[in-house]
Amino acid sequence: MTDERLGKRLWMAIEHLPSGAGIVFRHYSLVPEAREALARRIAETARRRGLTLAVAADEDLALQLGADLVHNPAAPPSRLPFSRPAHSIEEAEMARTEGASLVFVSPVHPTRSHPDRAPLGLELALRIAKAAGVPAIALGGMSAESFAPMASAGFYGWAGIDAWI
Repeated sequence: MTDERLGKRLWMAIEHLPSGAGIVFRHYSLVPEAREALARRIAETARRRGLTLAVAADEDLALQLGADLVHNPAAPPSRLPFSRPAHSIEEAEMARTEGASLVFVSPVHPTRSHPDRAPLGLELALRIAKAAGVPAIALGGMSAESFAPMASAGFYGWAGIDAWI
């Protein structure tokens, strides 16, 4: 997950991603021209490294960049697969009904990104993942170490921001 908080550390974080990983390009606060320019640089890096690329909220930009999916669009896109965040069983069921290909279950653990949001904990996070009926990615205070006990419990993978820097 890209985030404005990373600043120039964004490039270090991307370089630390393992083979088979992906990038969800967010950077919502940038003006459109700056967001597109940064997205293009990230897309080039993702292609070079063989990483999956998702663009948050903008199907047209995702298509221009050759992204693999759109993350959390306002409405289900017509030309690309999409992912949704799931913070509850209801949101997971809605993602399934809409046809999401992937869900990000969060926050599993306490996180700096959303310090005011209570963590789900493993049991509820697993119930949310199962309710989605599609591959689920654990998000929120995640690292390789915290994901290890979850790997065989029903999650496809994990995502993070701070974990990569």
